[in-house]
Amino acid sequence: MGRYDWISFTTDYGLSDGFVASCHGVIARLAPGVRVIDVTHGVAPGDVPRGAAVLAQTVPHLPPAVHVAVVDPGVGTTRRGIAARTPGGLLVGPDNGLLPWAADALGGIEALVELANPEWFLADVSRTFHGRDIFAPVAARLALGADLGDAGPAADPATLVRLPEPVVAVGEGWLEAEVLTIDRFGNVQLAAGGDALDGLGASLRVGGVRAVRGTTFAEAAPGGLVVYVDSAGRAAVAVNGGRAAVVLSVTPGDVVRLVAA
Repeated sequence: MGRYDWISFTTDYGLSDGFVASCHGVIARLAPGVRVIDVTHGVAPGDVPRGAAVLAQTVPHLPPAVHVAVVDPGVGTTRRGIAARTPGGLLVGPDNGLLPWAADALGGIEALVELANPEWFLADVSRTFHGRDIFAPVAARLALGADLGDAGPAADPATLVRLPEPVVAVGEGWLEAEVLTIDRFGNVQLAAGGDALDGLGASLRVGGVRAVRGTTFAEAAPGGLVVYVDSAGRAAVAVNGGRAAVVLSVTPGDVVRLVAA
């Protein structure tokens, strides 16, 4: 296996506790020459779909790396820990739907293993902190060039837990799409690709609220809604100088209807 200079790290740990630092420390002790890119630690606690979406939209822009993701409400249960090889890097984390979208974004899974080699873990594995005690040391060893097959037995990629595909429906003059993510600015990213907006025209209604099509936030009047294609290529809704999530009263998982006006 090849070596990696980088490990990326995505969690719902937040930054008010020492959880992230502990994982960084484990990686630094085992692989001091490997650098860590923190993708985010602000995923809402236990929000696996949000973590999966952020990870999948970020990994194509990172250098070849071992990508560790831990949003793991099932920690300590019978859910598997896994590591996967893709053409664009390795993925390490829980088998709860968090990793497959990122694997797809990196070219698909070439090999998958269940993490079952205790020699790759810390000596005392906590039932509630597998990020520190399993996933971080596994990632460090893989970054140093250890063979993926030594981490545990091979597994069939078809057995991976996958999240349900988000709702997207398109008709003549309308689009219904699930809210995939809401960023810190309150912009609402939909599951639909940007091309789903074709044919809706320059004026439309989003959840009954008047909006305009645009390519920048400033194309709407102050306080107005603008529908645009975001940096990930998804259909999205923003408010010029405000928060679209508040105006539309939506959260991830809700379905939004866009209709040509």
